[in-house]
Amino acid sequence: MHFDWWTLALQTVNFAVLVWLLHRFLYRPVLRAIDARRDEIAQQYAAAAAAEAQAREKVAAVAAERQAIAGEREAMLGAAAAQANEVGETIRAKAKQEAGALLEDARRTLAQERDQALAEARRVALDLGVEAARRVLAEMPEVGSADAGIEPIERHLASLPKPEMDALLRQAGNGSGVRVVTATALPTASADVWRTRLQRTLGAAVDVGFAVDPALISGAELHFPSAVLRFSGRSALAALREEIESHDRAG
Repeated sequence: MHFDWWTLALQTVNFAVLVWLLHRFLYRPVLRAIDARRDEIAQQYAAAAAAEAQAREKVAAVAAERQAIAGEREAMLGAAAAQANEVGETIRAKAKQEAGALLEDARRTLAQERDQALAEARRVALDLGVEAARRVLAEMPEVGSADAGIEPIERHLASLPKPEMDALLRQAGNGSGVRVVTATALPTASADVWRTRLQRTLGAAVDVGFAVDPALISGAELHFPSAVLRFSGRSALAALREEIESHDRAG
């Protein structure tokens, strides 16, 4: 077998030239393109990482803001609940106070109305009692003699202090006299007895007149010019009524 070294040398040179051409015009541009693409991808990764980091920061900020909002909301709800509770307590206290005041006013009003009703009932009962007594006394005939009717008057005149008695004597002695008022007309004999006994007490010159007033119910009254001595059933009932009313007021 014949081996041609020139052919081998030429082929080696051709291969070397081909490798050099490939390295210069193909491999280096491809490497540069690959490097450029690698750098671009790295930049994209870096941008993506930065965007992801920025997105994470934004998410964290949003989460923190949400948490802050939730905390603020809870605080606001708590404050609103506390304020509402305080307002409710104030309203309840005020309502309780007003209810107590209304209840106290109602109790006071009921007590006043009860007292008024009792007073009115006592007054009506007193009026009925006085009216019943007046009717009973009016329907009863005069009991006893004329002497029995004048005796209380004589005792009263005898018991008067001297200044009062002197004043009555001056009134009766100046010509005005004294008038005996009875519920029913005195018989002539009884009127003479009254005149005699009164003149014996007041003076013989005193003029004694007589008059009738059915409203007296019973008994008699002595009418001086500026004084009246009452010994009638009407005056007794009035005194009794005044005594009962005074007792009720004191009670």
